[in-house]
Formats: sequence, C-alpha cells, structure tokens
Amino acid sequence: MRKTILLYGILAGALIALLSLIEYRYLVISHSVEIYGALVALVFTAAGLWLGLRLTTAREKIVIREVEVPVVLDRSSAFIPNETSLERLAITARELEILQLIALGLSTKEIAEKVFVSENTVKTHSGRIFEKLNARRRTQAVLLAQKAGIIP
Repeated sequence: MRKTILLYGILAGALIALLSLIEYRYLVISHSVEIYGALVALVFTAAGLWLGLRLTTAREKIVIREVEVPVVLDRSSAFIPNETSLERLAITARELEILQLIALGLSTKEIAEKVFVSENTVKTHSGRIFEKLNARRRTQAVLLAQKAGIIP
C-alpha cells in the first residue's frame, strides 16, 4: 500500500513539475480542464495496467508442513521388554503375549486360535491391555506399548 501511495505521489509530482516546466500558459489556461482530465486518465490507465499485471501473474505457492515420521530401527529377534514398564503397568505375561499378537496385526479370532482360548477371552485381555495403557484402539495400544519399550 505504501508503495502505491509513494508511486502516485512521485507520479503526481512529476506531472506537476512537467506542467510548470513547460509553462504553456496559453495552452494551460485555455484547455486546462482537458489537460487535467487527460492526465488523470493517463495516471489511472497506467495504475490499472500495473495493478492488473500485478494481480494476474501466476505465483508459486510454497507449502511447508512438518510431519512426524516414525523411525524404524533394526528390530532383531532378541528384543527384551522393559521390565519396569511391565511392572508399572501391571501387564501379565498372557496380556503381553496378546499385545504382541495384536502388534502383528492378527484379528481377535486369529489370536484366539493361536493361543488356544476363546474369542471372548482375547477380548477380555485386550480390554485390560487398553485400560492399562489408556488406549482406545488396537493401533493406539501398540504405539503406546512400543513407546514404553514393552514390544518391539
């Protein structure tokens, strides 16, 4: 906005200086309305062209977004669960086994078949795991358990 005002000020000053330098007294006195009208039209035409070009040029939009990317470490088969986290959360060996199978992506039915219990028992263990980890979903429980060092 300041650039525009400054531009108009400089332009108006240049036009006034031009009129005073030329001093065509007769022309200015006899045709002053036409000259001023033409100057105003010229100024607004130039300003309109400048503004139109400025607003219609294609601009490149740069979008910067920070995204947290989990780092996958080399997970060997010799993973040892964090015992202090297990004790603090009071997770039993069977719940840990169920949690590990949930982390593998197995369904309730598949887990029940694998550990030789009913689906209701798996659901009960899952519910207790969610309660202890303060999780609402399987994925959230797995993520919280990984952060606590309980599962790889």
